[in-house]
Amino acid sequence: MAVSMTDAAKERVNSVKKRRQTPDAILRVGVRGGGCSGLEYYVDLVPEAQPKDKLFEFDSPQGKIVLAVDRKSYLFLNGSELDFKKGMMHSGFEFHNPLASRSCSCGDSFTL
Repeated sequence: MAVSMTDAAKERVNSVKKRRQTPDAILRVGVRGGGCSGLEYYVDLVPEAQPKDKLFEFDSPQGKIVLAVDRKSYLFLNGSELDFKKGMMHSGFEFHNPLASRSCSCGDSFTL
């Protein structure tokens, strides 16, 4: 399986890359300990991937997006979809993770 992205997530990544003037930045996603459910997601733009990262490439109207996931995080994110939601109360990236058995109400942390 792989990690996928919705069109809304791709549009948001391209918007941030343009605003930061970093067109070649790589989207790094992962999991770390913390949050109210035990594990939390993180999303960042970085200049380059690490040597052991799993890389995924996505086409978008504004160009190619490279997504990097470290090996440990990939165990928790395999099969997940990265989305971007914009709403009145909360805007941000959301993970739709089929491996998560429970998530907090904010959607930033989860339990397996």
